[in-house]
Amino acid sequence: MYQALYRKWRPKTFSDVIGQSHITQTLRKQVAEGRTSHAYLFTGTRGTGKTTCAKILAKAVNCEHPMDGDPCCQCPSCVGIENGSFLDVLELDAASNNGVDQVRALRDEAIYAPANVKKRVYIVDEVHMLSTPAFNALLKILEEPPEHLMFILATTELHKVPATILSRCQRFSFKRITPQDIAARLLYVAGQEQIDLTADGAELLSRLADGALRDGLSLLDQCAAVGGTVDSRAVLEALARKYRLLMVGAGACSRIFHQMNEFPLDIIGNYGMQFSQWDPAAKALVLAKKMITKLTDVLGCDGYNIVQNNG
Repeated sequence: MYQALYRKWRPKTFSDVIGQSHITQTLRKQVAEGRTSHAYLFTGTRGTGKTTCAKILAKAVNCEHPMDGDPCCQCPSCVGIENGSFLDVLELDAASNNGVDQVRALRDEAIYAPANVKKRVYIVDEVHMLSTPAFNALLKILEEPPEHLMFILATTELHKVPATILSRCQRFSFKRITPQDIAARLLYVAGQEQIDLTADGAELLSRLADGALRDGLSLLDQCAAVGGTVDSRAVLEALARKYRLLMVGAGACSRIFHQMNEFPLDIIGNYGMQFSQWDPAAKALVLAKKMITKLTDVLGCDGYNIVQNNG
């Protein structure tokens, strides 16, 4: 059965994680020296590696033969955690398990020692979705955790997490991955998957990914399904339907951008020396996507849904 690229190429060790060395180096050192905390909070935008690093950390602390802080991925503990057969490492979605009753059940279960591994690890994704009573129930176990217990919380909206929770966790902020790192990874994955991806195609995909490697791999997957060489023109054609509302003004924008050597830096950020040589339609698409991202940041809502619902 075919597996999506972002799932197939999800990092298995800290050394495989792209663009987050400031975090992976610290976590590896903690594991290697046996100085891990009982609670972590991973924050950052989507697709930057929060849940991936949480799973790697869960394997690393339970690995029977760790290698410089990285899991070996071969021992029974690593294999059991990776395939989900060990229930001592549990991933929860706070969006669908946000009630106080679910957290109380988790708290009551957490006091028991793990059956198969050294540490019982709970990975709580989108933790900001928990209700206030649920946060209060979680706070109790974070205050006095058993020695065998570890919590790894992940969120894209740090401001919604109570200060009482924040003060009891080690916080790691995941940054947006640079376009250069994303493009390099896309070219590597394309080479391994026998996808004919050109350098300009990888660069355009890396801009559209907007700092999220997962989005970049998903876009590459979509473009590769069309067949043929995946260059910048093929990317534009393959994604025309996905970004149809962004492409409406591409013609008019292209005529303006064609006469411009540079874009306003406060809008596009650092796109490198090659950006002025891009196809005008590609410039229009990237700029429109960037403007919607800024709209999302300002309004605190999903700018893409606003555009699509009113298109």
